[in-house]
Amino acid sequence: MVTAPFDSATPPPPRWAVRAAHVAALLTLPSGIWRLFLATGHPAGYTDEGFAAMDVTGWGAVYVVGLSVVCEALALLTLGLVRPWGEVLPRWIPLLGGRRVHPMAAVVPAGLGAVALTVLWTPFVAWWATPDSDMTELGNTLVGFLYLPLVAWGPLLGAVTLSYHRRHRAPRSERQPS
Repeated sequence: MVTAPFDSATPPPPRWAVRAAHVAALLTLPSGIWRLFLATGHPAGYTDEGFAAMDVTGWGAVYVVGLSVVCEALALLTLGLVRPWGEVLPRWIPLLGGRRVHPMAAVVPAGLGAVALTVLWTPFVAWWATPDSDMTELGNTLVGFLYLPLVAWGPLLGAVTLSYHRRHRAPRSERQPS
């Protein structure tokens, strides 16, 4: 895969940030695949009654698939913080293609997303403390392990966002005096 080089005025991302961005992009896959099993009619750890109560048919299945796709798309956006397309939008994007990305237009949403994801997923660490009665014992364990990677999504996004911000801020000599 050939990509355009980074802007020479901006240092390349550190290797740890590139790795963290790739890991963040993969964290949603286990839970997303599990939800796809639900959407295709597999109980995937639910009891028969619990699965029937979820009603993952029709629009419910569309919702579950859509949720998986949206989560993965958002996770993939983390790569933009370490790739050239996070600095200059690809030309194929209508109206905006070829334009530089203002650093704060990437940092603010990514930072807010990191905070939101951290707040959302950190409580999941206690998943096994209160088993779901609609799930089998194996299902509770399985879902716990499939969703547990999401706990790292917010902190990894935050670290990659901080790296992006540091690389794109003006050098000290160019900053306005306070």
